Amino acid sequence: MSVFNAYMTLSGAIDADVLRDEPLARHTSYRIGGPAALYVRAHSYEALARTLDTLSAEGVEWVVLGKGSNVLASDQGYDGCVIALDGEFSRLSVSAEERTVVSGAGVALSKLVNEALKASLSGLEPCVGIPGTVGGALSMNAGSRREWIGRRVRDLVVLEPGHGMRRYAGGEVEWGYRTTSLPPSGIILEATFSLLPASREAIAADTDARLRRRRSSQPLSMPSCGSVFRNPPDRSVGALIESCGLAGASQGGAQISTEHANFIVNRGGATAADVLALIGAAHDAVLARYGIDLACEVKLLGFGR
Repeated sequence: MSVFNAYMTLSGAIDADVLRDEPLARHTSYRIGGPAALYVRAHSYEALARTLDTLSAEGVEWVVLGKGSNVLASDQGYDGCVIALDGEFSRLSVSAEERTVVSGAGVALSKLVNEALKASLSGLEPCVGIPGTVGGALSMNAGSRREWIGRRVRDLVVLEPGHGMRRYAGGEVEWGYRTTSLPPSGIILEATFSLLPASREAIAADTDARLRRRRSSQPLSMPSCGSVFRNPPDRSVGALIESCGLAGASQGGAQISTEHANFIVNRGGATAADVLALIGAAHDAVLARYGIDLACEVKLLGFGR
C-alpha cells in the first residue's frame, strides 16, 4: 500500500482537494478523530472515478464520509483515504410541476428539506433536524422507526466500484429501520425524491413541531453522533439506559446525556476511547438487566489498526 504514491498521482491532477494527514476531528460531528492518511474532496464524477482507480492500483483502502454525523473516528486516525463529495455532487433541482426533487449525495439534508418546503412539496418532514448529507441519510435510511427517507425515493444512482454506475428504482431497494439492501461498497451519487403537494404553511407547521420535539428531548447543543443504539421493537433505548442508572455517567470528556440517554456527548476533550467505554458500559448494563443485546448504529472508522 502506498498512500504517498496515491497522493502524488492525485495531487493537482484532478478536480479535487487532496490532503495528507487531515484531522478527522474537523470532519465528524463528534469533533473526535486523528488524521486520515489521505483526504480527497472530489468536486466531479471524473475526479471520484480517478480517485477510486488510483486507490485501487495502490492498494489503499477508502471510505466515503459525508458530514461525519454517525461516525466515531479512532484517536489514532485512519490509514486509508477519506473521500468527501462536493461540487457536482452538491447540485439540487426542484420541480413543483413533477413533484420531484433531484439531489446530489453531497447536499446537506437540511437544504433538501428546506427546498422541498419552499416548493410546497411534502414527504421529507421526518428528516427535519437530522444532520448530515443526503448520501449519508440514504445509506442509513435516516428517519424514525416508523418514517424514513427511503419511502420517498423514486430512483437513485449508485457507483459500484469495479462494476460502474447503476440506477435503482426506489422499489428495488428494501428499506427498513436504519437499513437498506444497497451494496455496502456502493457509493450513492444522486437521488430523485417523489413528493406530495401540500400548503407551505402546513409543511412548515409540521417541520417546526418536529424540530421543537427534537430540541426539547435531544442534546443538540453539544457535539455527538446522534443516537448510539437502534431502538429494539417497541422499546426506547434511552429509557432502557436511563433505567440502568447511567444517564449522566461520564468517562473523560464524554458523557451519556442527561437529556436523552441514547446520546453520548463530547463535553470537551473527549477521545474515541472515552466514547467507546461508555458505549460498552451502556450495552452491557442493558444486556445484564433486560437480556437485550443492543445494536450499535455508530460507524467506527480507523479501529482495525
